[in-house]
Amino acid sequence: MGYAHEYAAAIMQRGRIPMEPADFVPDWADRPRKAKYYPGVGAFPLPDTDYPAEATVAAGCLPARDLPAGDLPAGDPSAGPPGGPADERPAADRPFTLDTLSGMLRDSYGLTGRRLGVQTNTDLAALPHYAQANWSRGTASGGGLYPVGVYWISGPSGPRAPGIHYYSPPHHAMQRLIAGDMTGEVRAALGEGAEGAAGPVGAAHDQFLVLGIKYWQNAFKYNSFSFHAVSMDLGAILQTWRIWARARGLKVEPALWFDERRLSRLLGVDNEEEGVFAVVPLTWAGARPTAPALSAAPAVRHTDSERSRTVLRFETLQRIHTATTEAATERPLPGALAPATNATPAGTGVTVALPAPELPPVSVRTALRTRRSSFGRFDASTPLTTGQLAAALAACAAASLGSDAERPERAGQAGQSGHTGPADGTVRDRPATPGLVTLYAFVNHVEGVEPGAYAYDPAAHELRVVVPGPPGPFLQRNYFLSNYNLEQAGAVLVPTVRTTAVLDAVGDRGYRLVNGTIGAVAQTFYTAASALGLGAGVALGFDNISYVEELGLDRTGEDPLLIMLLGNERARPADFRYEIA
Repeated sequence: MGYAHEYAAAIMQRGRIPMEPADFVPDWADRPRKAKYYPGVGAFPLPDTDYPAEATVAAGCLPARDLPAGDLPAGDPSAGPPGGPADERPAADRPFTLDTLSGMLRDSYGLTGRRLGVQTNTDLAALPHYAQANWSRGTASGGGLYPVGVYWISGPSGPRAPGIHYYSPPHHAMQRLIAGDMTGEVRAALGEGAEGAAGPVGAAHDQFLVLGIKYWQNAFKYNSFSFHAVSMDLGAILQTWRIWARARGLKVEPALWFDERRLSRLLGVDNEEEGVFAVVPLTWAGARPTAPALSAAPAVRHTDSERSRTVLRFETLQRIHTATTEAATERPLPGALAPATNATPAGTGVTVALPAPELPPVSVRTALRTRRSSFGRFDASTPLTTGQLAAALAACAAASLGSDAERPERAGQAGQSGHTGPADGTVRDRPATPGLVTLYAFVNHVEGVEPGAYAYDPAAHELRVVVPGPPGPFLQRNYFLSNYNLEQAGAVLVPTVRTTAVLDAVGDRGYRLVNGTIGAVAQTFYTAASALGLGAGVALGFDNISYVEELGLDRTGEDPLLIMLLGNERARPADFRYEIA
C-alpha cells in the first residue's frame, strides 16, 4: 500500500485532525503570480474566433440518448448512433486548427472579465484594487488560483514553426520557449499503447497539449492540502476542453500515464516544483509523419521568473508528488478500474422518478462566460424544479476524464499491457467501464421532492431516499466557512469515489485520476448550472467524515470529496459588468 492511501486518509480526516503544518499562515504580500512569466521570450497572439450557437451545453454535457432534438445539427459527426451514450459516439473526423485551439484555450483558461459583484466571500474587500483583481475564466479553480500551465508542443503540420510554446492566459498568446520539432520526444514519453482521439498515437501525431502544475502557485495558500486541490484543477480544465470540443464534433482524450520526468526535462522544469499531469494528443488538420525522438533531445532553457521572494516546500506535498510519479509509465490495463467503479448506494427503497434531463439551447461559450460562484447569493424563496435538478444530475453523472486508464477493452487485448488491438479497433460487445463517481443529493427546496438526502441512480434516472427529513442543519453544521448558507440552496450535490479501490487497482498515480474526475464533475456542474440560469458553488471546506456517517458510506468505501450547491439567487444582486473578451 503506497503513500497515496495515507494521504487520502489524511484528507478525509482533516476536518477533525488538521494536516501539518497546522499553524501555517499564507504570506499574501509575497504571493506568486497566477501564471508563469517568461521574461524576454517572444510571443504571438492567438486569433479571436467565433463559436457556433448550435454547439450547446447539452451537446457537450448530456449523454446522447438524452439530448433534446435539435441540439446537434443534422449530420454532426459527434452525434453517434441513436440512443448511444456520449462516450460511445464514433471519433469525429473534424481535426483541430489554430482557430479551434485558440477558442478552446480562451474559453477555458483565458481571462474574460473582472469579478466585481457584491458577495460574501472573504476576498470582497480586495476586489476593487487592481493589484488584487479577480479575473473570470471559463474554468473553475480551487481558491481562484489557476496553477495549471498549458504547453503546446507542435510539429510541422502546425501553422507556425515547430516548437514548444507556453500559453499565456493574461495575453491570450503563445510564448515560444524553443524552436524545432520535439514531438518525437513526447511520443516516446507516452510509450507504446498510448491513444489519442483518433486511435493509437503514432508518427502522424505531431500536436500535443501538455499540462503542468507549478505547486507553489497553490501551495503558498493551501500547503499540504495543495496536491488535493490542484489535481482537481487538472480535471476542471480537461473537462472544459472535453465539453467545448464535444459540442464542436471534436475530441479531447488525455493521457495521465507517461514518462513524466522525461517531459519535465524537455520542458526545462524541476519535476519536484512542477509536476507534469497530462498529455493531450490533438488530431490536427494536415498532420503527417514526423521524426522520431532524438538520441539527445534538446530542452527548454528559459525559466520562468518567480514573483515570491520566499518559496517554501512542504514535506507532505513532496511525498505525494513523489508517490504519484514513481510508476508513471505503468499504464493500467484496459478494464483495470472495473473493481473500483461506483457502488450500488444504500437507500430505503423509496424512489422519486425524475423527468428527462434537458438543458436550454445555450452555447458552451455563453455558459462558460457567465459561469461564477454564487457566494451567499442563494435564495430559497424560489425552489428548484425537478427538471433543473434532473438535468444537473444527469450531466454530472456523465462526466469523466476519458483518460488512458478508462478506455474500454478491445477485442484481442485481454491480458495485454498497453492498448494495442486489432487494426479495425473493434470494441468488445460489452459496455465501457462504468463511471467512478456516485452522486448524492441533499434536497432542501425542490418542487415535488421532499427534503432529505438521496442517492442518484443514473441508469434508472431516479432518486432513492437515504435519509429523510430537512438536511439544512446537518449541512451548515458541517461546513467550515461563512461564505454560504447551505440551507438556502435548492439542493447540495455530493460526488463520491471509492478512492481506496482506485488506488488498489491502478496504484498511487490513480490519486490524480480520482481527483481529476471529481474536478471534471465540478466543472460540468458549473457549466450546466450556468446554462440553466441557476446559481452554483463548489466547496471543499466541510467535514468529510460526517458525510460518510450520514450517508452510510463506510459500507461501500466511498469518499465524499466535494459539495456542490445549486439553487436560485436573489433577484438583481449588486454587480458591475467588466467583460474583456
